Amino acid sequence: MKNLFLVLLLSVAYCSAFPAETPQDSEENAKFAEEYLKNYYNLKTDGVRQGRKKSGSQISEKIRQMQDFFGLEVTGRLDSDTMEMMHQPRCGFVDVGEYSIFPGNSGWRKSELTYRIVNYTPDMAAAEVDAAIQRAFQVWSDVTPLTFTRIYNSVADIEISFAAQVHNDFYPFDGPHGTLAHAFAPNNGIGGDAHFDEDETWTSGSRGYNLFLVAAHEFGHSLGLFHSSDPSALMYPTYHFIEPSEFHLPDDDVRGIQSLYGAREVPEVPMVPEQPSTPSSCQPITFDAVTTLRGEILFFTNKTFWRQISQESQAEHHLIKTFWDALPNHIQAAYEYQDKDQVLVFKGAKYWVINGYEVTKDSPKSIYDLGFPRTVRRVDAAVHDENTGKTYFFVGDKFWSFDEKKQAMDSVTPKKIIDGLPGVGSKVHAAFQKNGLLYFFDGHRQYEFNAAKKRVTRVLKSNSWLKCGNANNRVISLKKALIK
Repeated sequence: MKNLFLVLLLSVAYCSAFPAETPQDSEENAKFAEEYLKNYYNLKTDGVRQGRKKSGSQISEKIRQMQDFFGLEVTGRLDSDTMEMMHQPRCGFVDVGEYSIFPGNSGWRKSELTYRIVNYTPDMAAAEVDAAIQRAFQVWSDVTPLTFTRIYNSVADIEISFAAQVHNDFYPFDGPHGTLAHAFAPNNGIGGDAHFDEDETWTSGSRGYNLFLVAAHEFGHSLGLFHSSDPSALMYPTYHFIEPSEFHLPDDDVRGIQSLYGAREVPEVPMVPEQPSTPSSCQPITFDAVTTLRGEILFFTNKTFWRQISQESQAEHHLIKTFWDALPNHIQAAYEYQDKDQVLVFKGAKYWVINGYEVTKDSPKSIYDLGFPRTVRRVDAAVHDENTGKTYFFVGDKFWSFDEKKQAMDSVTPKKIIDGLPGVGSKVHAAFQKNGLLYFFDGHRQYEFNAAKKRVTRVLKSNSWLKCGNANNRVISLKKALIK
């Protein structure tokens, strides 16, 4: 019998012995949680033979395992945070299980693997599916010696299919949301295969579930990786959308896959100091993050940043590693808190603290120490408002307000960007404050926002601070439509 990285669902009677913390932990929640723990944490119950107390003890222990895995408060009770995490769309692969092969699993015994797309989802054009699958494999081939070749007729090492409900592998899907897909460990036959739930809405964008992101995760299982408890990792169990164009395989996943297959060999070339090619500041630029630093403005993009020292000077262009070797590339958010002379830099579920031009020794830290729920896996943008003393963190189409004095979130519930910042839109990629005004970046545009009046006062090009060309050409102002 093949060794699979999945757990067989057990048909058992309902046990009402769940420890309840609040009246909201209803019988319906208890049933849902029991099935969840059976599916992903190897819970085994026997409703006939086991007493209520013994069964409740087993369930409490499994809840503790689940809470520990996701970094929640370990209580053994079905509190609201635990139930919220259980309801997150996720992979059908287990988080805790008992497998004879897993401790000694060494992945595939060959580096040249084949794959076949058995059928297509009607949600996407065939060419879109092909591209998403190919790119998902490339995520892993870029960092290992593995190669993936598509075949069309014979059986491949990794068979890819879309199916709903029961689909002949003993692990039926559960309808929309819930389990999105599952995959099998490297082996013959069904080993390595990946199945995607056809009851989901598959897309190449942010609507529904992004096929590339889910496929890249599932192919990690197809290659022998288990789930990671690092919220920033691709192999984290729950689904989280990130722009595919911004995706970079996190270090946790790179270390995991290279422990099985080694690193991709790179031809030796003479070592020369890396120098950034300086793009024209007149070209449209999408910034990953923007922050002030002791009167300067820093605009981060990929591995580099623009340094605007003063309004009169020409912007400098540098590699991030040239200034801060301890910082990661592809920074996703940053902000300055002048009261402590600190700049906080974010990537994934971690952040680094810069004092002046030195990264603190206790960096990086976890964003969850700031009060974010475990459902947040990255911060898109951040800005500190000196007028209110609050720091605003942007995630998707929402934002949190953080009290720097209390070092706590003002509320566990974020606000919609379109409600709190009218005119800014529904997404913020970068933000900073200058002369009492807030500037929010979205693609090639930035919005100048007057917080006192709660309205956008100007719409500018993203590169307007970089002294490009005629100053009159820097503004795509709201007046433009009136001039025509």
